[in-house]
Amino acid sequence: MMKTIEARLQELGITLPQSSSPAGKYANAVIVNGMMYVSGKGPATDERGKLGVEFTTERGYDFARNAGLEVLAVVRDVLGSLDRVKKVVKVQGFINASASYQEHHKVLNGFSDLMIDVFGEEQGVHARSVLGAVSVRDQLPLIIDSIFQVEE
Repeated sequence: MMKTIEARLQELGITLPQSSSPAGKYANAVIVNGMMYVSGKGPATDERGKLGVEFTTERGYDFARNAGLEVLAVVRDVLGSLDRVKKVVKVQGFINASASYQEHHKVLNGFSDLMIDVFGEEQGVHARSVLGAVSVRDQLPLIIDSIFQVEE
């Protein structure tokens, strides 16, 4: 018998936050032809600044993992259950970093590792891109876009 994703979250000691509301005239997520496009999410933190200036790579990893919790909260809220996720398809990270910062990929590992922890290798491994950004909204340390294949 397969474990539910909710049981897996409990096993991992993960409690998802309430999903955040959109900050403008857009949806938290849109589903088209079995693909769920989640709007960009940042970590739930009051901390603001850039990787390579205010924050270390290790702290960035934590921010990316936290943003992943925000994404999962939205996915669960929209779908009603994370068990309806078939596959984490694509992740794109925008890292608010100094011009000389070089470890963007290590920061985004915080999100990727969370997806694999929660969904397992087969469902959780995804394609991804990571970009350095001169700025992001509200000077968050990062923003992550994601796409999931879901049961409709």
